[in-house]
Formats: sequence, C-alpha cells, structure tokens
Amino acid sequence: MALTHVALPYEDDEEFLRAALPFLNDGLEEDETVLAVTCERKTSLLREKFGTQVRYVDRSSFYEHPTRVVSRVLHQMETAAGRGRRVRLLCEPEWADRPAWETVEWLRLEALVNMALARTDGSVMCPYHQGLPEPVLAGARRTHPQVAREGRCQDNPSYLDPAAFSAMCDQPLTTAPARAVELRVHSPDLRDLRALVTAFARRHGLSGHPLHQLLVAVTEVVTNALGHGTPPVLLRVWGEADALLCEVSDRGHWRPAEPGPGWLPPRASDSPRLGLWAVRMLCGLVQVRTGPEGTRVRIRTPLRK
Repeated sequence: MALTHVALPYEDDEEFLRAALPFLNDGLEEDETVLAVTCERKTSLLREKFGTQVRYVDRSSFYEHPTRVVSRVLHQMETAAGRGRRVRLLCEPEWADRPAWETVEWLRLEALVNMALARTDGSVMCPYHQGLPEPVLAGARRTHPQVAREGRCQDNPSYLDPAAFSAMCDQPLTTAPARAVELRVHSPDLRDLRALVTAFARRHGLSGHPLHQLLVAVTEVVTNALGHGTPPVLLRVWGEADALLCEVSDRGHWRPAEPGPGWLPPRASDSPRLGLWAVRMLCGLVQVRTGPEGTRVRIRTPLRK
C-alpha cells in the first residue's frame, strides 16, 4: 500500500462528520493506530462517536513547528509499521493568526508531506473549512492527491506535483531592515559570529537551550556557505516583535537536489553533516531562497512573551 493524503473541504459540522467518521472508523476496524487533531468543538463531536478508541491530540502543540510535525508523524508511522500496524491521522491545520509568509510555508509542508511520507502506508485526512481565506483553500486543492466529496474519497484533478508547488512558494524574501546588524564572515573561526548572535539574542530575551540551538543552526548554515558558497558571506541579525531573525547570504547559485531543501528527512546514506533538516528541527521557521543573485537562508526564532 501507499500513503493516502486526502483533503476534506467542508461547510459545516455535518459535512465534516460525513467524511471524518467513516475515515476514522475504517482505521478502527482495521486495528490501526487512529489519531485526531482538530479544534475542541469537533473533538467533542468525535468523542461522542468514538470515545477513547481514538487518540485526540492538542492542535496547538501538534502544529507548533512544521518540520517537527513531519519528523513526529514519520516516526509514528515507521514505528507502527515495525509492529505490523498502520497509522490513520485526521489533522485539521490551524490557520488563524498566521501571517501570509508563514501560511505559505505551512502550505508548502502540505505538498512535501507527499514526498516525506511516501515510503509509508499511512492515511492522512486534512479538513479545510470553506470559510478559510482563498489562498489557503487554493493551496489545499493543489497539495492533496485525493479529496473527500459527499463522504467519499476520490482522485483530486487539481493536485499539483509537490516540487512544482514548492517552487511556487519561493517568492522573494523581504529585504533585511536598516536596523539589522551585519557581519562579514571570512574564516571558519566563528567566535566573533557566535558572540554577536549571543549578545543580540540575550538582548531580546533569548537564552539557555533555545539560544544554544540557534547558535548550532547558524554555525551550520555559515559553515556550509563558507565551504560551498561564493563570497561575500554575510550574517544579518535583527529583532521583530515576536522573533529574532538571523539571515546568512552568499553570492553562490545553489541548485538543491530536492524541492524545499531541508524539508525532507535525510536518508541513512546521506552526509553525516547536520544539514538544513537539522537546522529546521532546531529553530523556528527557516526560509531558503536561491537563484542567480545568490543564496539566502533566514532563520526565525520565536521570542516567548
């Protein structure tokens, strides 16, 4: 069997349940591990039907970090497969209060899930309320190979190849603000760089383990730029209301072998270096842009209030 990834567009609770209930029930009848991630109201509706047969997962924690979602679900599916079981997951993404650039990255994730989980035989259904903004609904139509209509799953004629959809997400990044602190990096001795990031992070209330993770991530990206990019290698650091941003740029035109570099988990045969997958796991959202004008990697670390 192969991965099943279904979009569920719905107008109301009745339409939601018409597809969600048989989807989850099929998993229970097949003795699969069945999980549901949705809002409190619809979780209550599912509990009325299934009680504790289904495992209910808090949506805010599940959707806190995109790369860790992929890692967690892939681990669950591979672990279950080792025990001769499958995983069935109903997961309703949380779109409220996300800025446009962040929404794009979460939609990219919906596309690349089809590649990251391709080696599994899990089943994933993603509900989308029809009142969501049109860019979200348009993305849903393009990122799911199947769609639920009238309670039945069918092939989705609007589905787009994940690599093509990911390329559509690569809109130019905004320019770093004038207040950003800039450091030109010349050598692999990164003590000055680490000191700058540390001082800037602490000034914005970031310390301890999150700071350590950020330093590891920035060091990895800068080391890669020094080894494979084209000078000058620049680090820019600045703060926003809710995040600390570190951007590494060089003049090299990197051509990644995979769409959305760093979104797909590494294979056992890959390089032992940390790579962008680990950078994404360590930090918040990471944006990568590359082209004839150079390569930019922007790391966004949330600031807790």
